[in-house]
Amino acid sequence: MADVDTRPESGPDTRPGSDIGDSGGGDSGGGDSGGRGDPGTPGPDGGKGLAPALGVAGSLRWLWTQLTSMRTALVLLFALAVAAVPGSLIPQRDVSPIAVSDFITDHPTLGPLYDRLGLFDVFSSAWFSAIYLLLFVSLVGCIVPRVLVYARALRTPPPRTPRNLSRLPAYETAPVPADESDDDVLELAAVTLKGQRYRVLRSEDGQSVAAERGYLREAGNLLFHLSLLTLLVGVAIGGLFGFRGSSVVIVGQGFANNLTQYDDLTTGAWFSDEQLQPFTIGVQDFRVRFETGPVQTGAARLFELATVVTDRPGATPYAQTIEVNHPLRVDGTTVHLIGHGYAPVVTVKDGDGDVAFSGPVVFLPQDGNFTSAGVIKVPDGRPERLAFEGIFAPTAQVDEQGPRSLFPDALDPALYINAWSGPPKTETGQPENVYSLDTRGLTQLKGEDGEPLRILLRPGTSFTLPDGKGSIELTGVTRWVKLQMSATPGIAVVLGSIGAAVLGLCLSLFIRPRRVWVRVRTAEEGSRLIEVGGLDRADARAGLTEDVEDLTRRLGKKEST
Repeated sequence: MADVDTRPESGPDTRPGSDIGDSGGGDSGGGDSGGRGDPGTPGPDGGKGLAPALGVAGSLRWLWTQLTSMRTALVLLFALAVAAVPGSLIPQRDVSPIAVSDFITDHPTLGPLYDRLGLFDVFSSAWFSAIYLLLFVSLVGCIVPRVLVYARALRTPPPRTPRNLSRLPAYETAPVPADESDDDVLELAAVTLKGQRYRVLRSEDGQSVAAERGYLREAGNLLFHLSLLTLLVGVAIGGLFGFRGSSVVIVGQGFANNLTQYDDLTTGAWFSDEQLQPFTIGVQDFRVRFETGPVQTGAARLFELATVVTDRPGATPYAQTIEVNHPLRVDGTTVHLIGHGYAPVVTVKDGDGDVAFSGPVVFLPQDGNFTSAGVIKVPDGRPERLAFEGIFAPTAQVDEQGPRSLFPDALDPALYINAWSGPPKTETGQPENVYSLDTRGLTQLKGEDGEPLRILLRPGTSFTLPDGKGSIELTGVTRWVKLQMSATPGIAVVLGSIGAAVLGLCLSLFIRPRRVWVRVRTAEEGSRLIEVGGLDRADARAGLTEDVEDLTRRLGKKEST
């Protein structure tokens, strides 16, 4: 806290927010000093006078003033929130391209219209980016002048003592104690106010003390708005340089962090594949446990993924366990466990008796008991290629609903499939969905009764296809996990901005900007009188009157009434 200042009383306080002092020549609705014509004054042609045109510079200045007003910033902030709503209601192409394709197919009128409007790519659309950039510019234009004004206010001493303290919201008087001089009273007032974190100014004539506190209120307000600005910067950094992708990995296999290993990958506009750190994850084991008791039967109780991580080429591998909400972090990349399921291990022999396919096949869960659907494609089968589609049930049962699972754990696994065959397919290079079967050019195999062939396989069993087409064997069952790799470079900026915004909001809400003046004057009857007046600059807050009374009591040793 600064020492008592004995500079002379200054003129009227002209700082923003200063509301006590001699009134200057305020605007009383009289003449206009802005150079505008008086609408009521006849012009040379007998008509009403009109304001001159602003011109290009004036128009740009007016537009800049409107853009950088706090009202415009609030409107743009609200517009940004409204513009983000379609991004949560309508499927987004960078998150779920298949859902977008299905939406366009199911809604032939709305789908193309939404696509033209950019509603499937809301957060990268031109109109969303325009609102974002305008809000950024508006906040900069709002904050910079206010920072300059605040810096000047910090260097400005408390305003001089008003002539009539009795007009203030809080006002008290007390006689000067007989054993104390005026200077002693004012010195005690200065020391007391300094102890209450006021900045104090002692007048040169020695008859008054002015004090002010609460400068952190405006600092909190500025901090809040600066935090919004840095929050936008952090979000922009994450959106431009971040990425998010996923990969399905069979237990016992691994993942290498390069583009070819991702099943899907969403990147920012300025993302480069050089940002992908060259680490590898070996999936060794996946421990799962489900509730078997009468209450919450089938509820998940344990998901633990045991991995071996090599964070860079040539480094020593180390063991790491990944759990739900406990991700793995490697060189700025976060690896989450976001899904799991079953992968039947099958061996298919073609009509020539050769092994045309052998290995695990990912089946996708369809319900909470992990009834899973999948496709087994054997394009290398000869003389004909083979394909199978069907259902895998970890705890199998067949009833009027068809084959399904009764429990999510693999207590009694079974694979129900049908079979297709056809001539070898010419490779076109076009990508193909591994989870669905295109039956064009294929013929469904049928049994002796002429009905489509239905095959039931349990671990260790096989089935021979009719007409010498080959055979299929279920050699075992393993699991697969879905890993999500992501990096958000601006997340530290975002979290720090949120924390700073909360701090700034608390300062602006709870700091009390207050001014207090103490004067010693001679009353009409010749006695000396202490006057204490107080003003809350923000609003009428509780406690001002009590504080003024307490200060008056200390200075004049006034008894409580």
